[in-house]
Amino acid sequence: MTKERIVFVTGLSGAGKSQAMKTFEDLGFYCVDNLPPALAPQALKLLTAGHLDRIAVALDVRSGGPLGEARRVFDGLQLDHARPDILFLEAQDETLVRRYSETRRRHPLAGSGTLIEAIAAERVALAPVRERSTQVIDTTSLTHAALKERIAALYAAPSRRLLAIIIAFGFKYGIPLDVDLLFDVRFLQNPNYVEELKQLTGSDEAVGEFIKSDPAYQPFMTRLRDLLDFLVPRYLSEGKSQLTIGIGCTGGRHRSVFIAQELARHLDANEHVETHVDLRDVSR
Repeated sequence: MTKERIVFVTGLSGAGKSQAMKTFEDLGFYCVDNLPPALAPQALKLLTAGHLDRIAVALDVRSGGPLGEARRVFDGLQLDHARPDILFLEAQDETLVRRYSETRRRHPLAGSGTLIEAIAAERVALAPVRERSTQVIDTTSLTHAALKERIAALYAAPSRRLLAIIIAFGFKYGIPLDVDLLFDVRFLQNPNYVEELKQLTGSDEAVGEFIKSDPAYQPFMTRLRDLLDFLVPRYLSEGKSQLTIGIGCTGGRHRSVFIAQELARHLDANEHVETHVDLRDVSR
């Protein structure tokens, strides 16, 4: 197990463990949530036997009893020569109280006492685990985006690739709901009004030549390529794993199709990007 990257995610309730696990999933880790400590050794053997080399486990360190003790798990893994990271998330009491008030969730240690007492009891119970942690992040002043950036800086693989999904669509059929970047290319001359081009699509050479003859085409593509060249490295450093780009024209058959494919050809030259083109409305 010496080659695997194993991260145990622990910490105070309300400190951001769920958000952290979402980030690890985005970073390409195989994620296991809320695992009882007693099952950790067997689960890790199973996962590593399946050639999974990046594993994040949200360990239920409060379990105890028949469900196992977290410290024994960490000791056992060290005896097996594994070097797991232990990421501990914490926050100030006032922040935890506010978060619980906003979500109206019940603290797992809440009994007949107050929320502050439950937080204090958990802090004491988890103190030995915090002492064993290799990384501690205080999320008191961190937004979700800032926490994601912090985790990505610690755990993102240097050779990660960004999946760029480019959707060519027609505005008349609605804007895709999941786009990160949206570009409207209806300012380009429309092949739909040229009789011999009307039944073709942006994948046909004649349509492409017609669009490229528009004086606005080249300046637009230069700026679009420059923008993506600027953004892609920053998205990667932030830990983003997928970027969805919408290219829209009126009907989604000509201009958007051609621009999407041209953009994909440009991004394909970047070794850190994997592209996928979706011609959503080309057959309508």
